[in-house]
Amino acid sequence: MELRTLTTFVRIAETGSFSRTAESLGYSQSAVTMQIKQLEAELGTPLFDRIGRHVRLTQAGERLLPYATDILATVRQAERVARGPAPISGKLRIGTAESYVTSILPPIIKAFSTAHPQVEISTLTPTMTELFAMLKRNDIDIMYFLSDKIDQPEWVKVSEHPERIFFVASHRSPLAREKNISIERLLAEPLILTEKGISYRYPLEQYLAARGHELHPFWEVGNTDVITRFLLDNHGISFLPEYVVKPHLASGQLTILHTECPDFIQWSQLVYHRHKTITPQMTAFLEMMVDALATDE
Repeated sequence: MELRTLTTFVRIAETGSFSRTAESLGYSQSAVTMQIKQLEAELGTPLFDRIGRHVRLTQAGERLLPYATDILATVRQAERVARGPAPISGKLRIGTAESYVTSILPPIIKAFSTAHPQVEISTLTPTMTELFAMLKRNDIDIMYFLSDKIDQPEWVKVSEHPERIFFVASHRSPLAREKNISIERLLAEPLILTEKGISYRYPLEQYLAARGHELHPFWEVGNTDVITRFLLDNHGISFLPEYVVKPHLASGQLTILHTECPDFIQWSQLVYHRHKTITPQMTAFLEMMVDALATDE
């Protein structure tokens, strides 16, 4: 008794037609007829009554059908177990900040793409307001952002951790050796800042405004990688999250300036919408993100 013959038998029982079975399985009608004749000869009993164009199961056929169905289902299950889980595929849309795209996310995405090469990842970096709106409209699957702590009833927060924000410059800058640098002294330096409206710039602007000062950067640019390159060339100072410049601080190329300003802290937060259908690629990426962020702490 061959599996292909049992498959043909079950399909005829489902369709009630030798010709439709032949068409669906890619056989000739004569091949289908021959398979059933062989099965009937093997079992020693007719399995179908053929009256005109009508095909019906005999009593023997009705008795065989549930067993044949169970056998084929068991075989399919055995094949799935032997092959292992199906590879994760599909799209994954991540809404985030450009500073994460140039610092934290690349090694995580590289590891994820190695583990799940069939997933297509896109990262979107709109304004914070638009980012929140995109999550609400289901235009993104996951949101990873930096701000004050925010909790919304429609969000599921997977992770949050504090990020230090500080003034930073080249180790060759004269300011690198000074202590308690005043606001006036800082603002006299060429400032390269991320664009107005970036979450971590806002608390600095508030702090300065309360003391009668305003920011007047000589260059505003959204790409923190560009800012870092200028700092490494000892051109200006900036106000950046630690994660952006961490490798250069570790190497001693950049240094945190010792100022009279208080510590500035914001929070990296990883969320998705509570009513979002969780895809396998979302689950796998969130798990990898959580593990990577925990290792980095």
